[in-house]
Amino acid sequence: MTLAEAAKVAFASEFSFYLKSHNFHWNVEGLNFQQYHALFGTIYEEVYGAIDDFAEKIRAIGSYVPASYTRFSYLSEITDEVEVLQPAEMLQELFSDNDKMLVVLKMAYDLAEQSGEHGFSNFLAERMDAHRKHGWMLRASLK
Repeated sequence: MTLAEAAKVAFASEFSFYLKSHNFHWNVEGLNFQQYHALFGTIYEEVYGAIDDFAEKIRAIGSYVPASYTRFSYLSEITDEVEVLQPAEMLQELFSDNDKMLVVLKMAYDLAEQSGEHGFSNFLAERMDAHRKHGWMLRASLK
């Protein structure tokens, strides 16, 4: 896999992760609504804040950015969620997806390092750090 291909998979997965966490933010309900609503909000806002920079990093390596639901669906490691889940299921699914994000980001990071694209690899390392924090918050909420 080339750096451009891995970057597109990571980008599509990141956008899909953003969309799913926003979905859960909008649709969570129940006894701990406020806590989960706030947690999902924190996560989707942080991830969304990185989307434009991510796209620009892909353009900077000379590739085009996937920018359609069809392409995201094809490239993303994060599966779509069309059901309204119970809060604990939302937490578990997002926690599992967060682990997937760490894998795809690491793959792109390794290829960026091998290609000498250290600015891009630094960005990807920051994304992995952000997802480690999301994982910690989700794991703590699942206990």
